[in-house]
Amino acid sequence: MTTFLTILIFTAAFAAAAEYAWWGPQRRIRLEIEQRLRGLRVESGRRPQSLLRQQQSSGVSFLSRLEMMMRLQALMDQARLPYRAGNVVTFSVLLLAGSYLAADVLRLFPFLILKLLFAFGCSLLPLVYIRTRRQRRMRQIEEMLPDAIDLFTRAMRAGHNIHSGLHVLAEETPEPLGGEFKKLVEDLDLGSTVGEALHSIGDRVPLLDLRFFSTGVILQRETGANIVTVMENLSAVIRERLQLRARLRAHTAQQRFSAALLCGLPAVTGVVFYFLRYEYISVLL
Repeated sequence: MTTFLTILIFTAAFAAAAEYAWWGPQRRIRLEIEQRLRGLRVESGRRPQSLLRQQQSSGVSFLSRLEMMMRLQALMDQARLPYRAGNVVTFSVLLLAGSYLAADVLRLFPFLILKLLFAFGCSLLPLVYIRTRRQRRMRQIEEMLPDAIDLFTRAMRAGHNIHSGLHVLAEETPEPLGGEFKKLVEDLDLGSTVGEALHSIGDRVPLLDLRFFSTGVILQRETGANIVTVMENLSAVIRERLQLRARLRAHTAQQRFSAALLCGLPAVTGVVFYFLRYEYISVLL
């Protein structure tokens, strides 16, 4: 037991030192390069495709071509995390094996099914973290979008064209939405059309309201509609929907808390009895 804990502590300390001194700086540099490559869009048939995806599909293993890996990578890109899908899957597998070994060595659970459930739950922690970060970032972008649309509307009313209006959004909008508009402006500066750049930001940020904004700008270029009126109506609709959702969450807060309490009470009670009165819960197990 002492030898195992010593090896485990030494391995964790070595990994932390390597992360701080070597892996962290290298990953940040690679992230900056990949983000600039991911922002570039090239025409491939009728649908623009990023240069980074072309490099991945031509030079990596078959595992990265699976649909699950591509979805996981898309989630991490939307969460703005500097990780790759293969690394996350490998870390989850190592976490699965390590947690099962720790539960077996430390004798945390007397039954095999409990050890497997504990290991499986630990292996899901990276995915839960990625999903939480993504949802938080998407929520921030959604809350910033009405103000950004109002800024774009004022720029258009002041006499700017669409290109200069998008430049204003990239310069004046705070993060995280401002970074997406900066990538859009980089696409335009590198020769992409407005339609391709707007479709690109819709792929990076899969929000329905942002797709409405992109569609409104594209339709204005094609039909010559009054973009100021369209953007004002869109901003008002988004604000009303956000306010309605906030009121709905406020009115249902007590019911949601009661539901979470009733759902979590059996699991919490089982864990408490497992450690305090094992002879009670052993019959059930």
